[in-house]
Amino acid sequence: MQQTAKAATVPVIVLLGAPGAGKGTQAQRLVERYGMVHVSTGDMLRAAVAAGTELGRLAKQYMDAGALVPDEVVIGIVRERLMSADVQERGVLLDGFPRTLAQAEALAEVLPGVNLPSPTVVDLKVSDDELVERLSTRRMCRSCGAIYNLRYDGLDVGDACPKCGGEVYQRDDDKPEAIRERLRVYHAQTAPLIEYYRQRGQLVEVEASGTPEEVGEVVMAALVRPVGG
Repeated sequence: MQQTAKAATVPVIVLLGAPGAGKGTQAQRLVERYGMVHVSTGDMLRAAVAAGTELGRLAKQYMDAGALVPDEVVIGIVRERLMSADVQERGVLLDGFPRTLAQAEALAEVLPGVNLPSPTVVDLKVSDDELVERLSTRRMCRSCGAIYNLRYDGLDVGDACPKCGGEVYQRDDDKPEAIRERLRVYHAQTAPLIEYYRQRGQLVEVEASGTPEEVGEVVMAALVRPVGG
């Protein structure tokens, strides 16, 4: 009984949001606020492969072949990660999982078995037009990977990175036509997922069109009731 009581106080947060919605920034703020473990699907897969677990070896076969790792393998790896001591003690912020309705349903089955509560799902909502504007003005350094924004930093393609002197460029998938296709795929994939969590009363929808600081304040306020803020 003592373990169950402890688990009930541990936060489990799922962060949703389209490309450019600010998930990375808000994930960092949430981790700092709640002290939880931030894990992404990619992190979990790489850790399982590095650890040489049975599921990790299976995932590696798909990854080496350039194929998507099947849901049942990903879910098994998620279960392994959720059972680890750090997650059990501190809670978890899931970033990039679940991505589909099938994964959400599987997560709902996994959590009770690893003594963790149902998730609180934060959906960062930004209009497609604003997302296109945000991402199409994003620039990166080829050398150090630093991220800039044409609107705020005044750096454009071909300029020198202030941090390392490398060349500033624009990723192909940050061009408007590519962004709109990414958004189309995202909406098609996540719309059923959002409705699934809304119907279960686990969804916290946050208008995320303000500054990172403003959005962060709204997110924290919205989480006071479900996870203790």
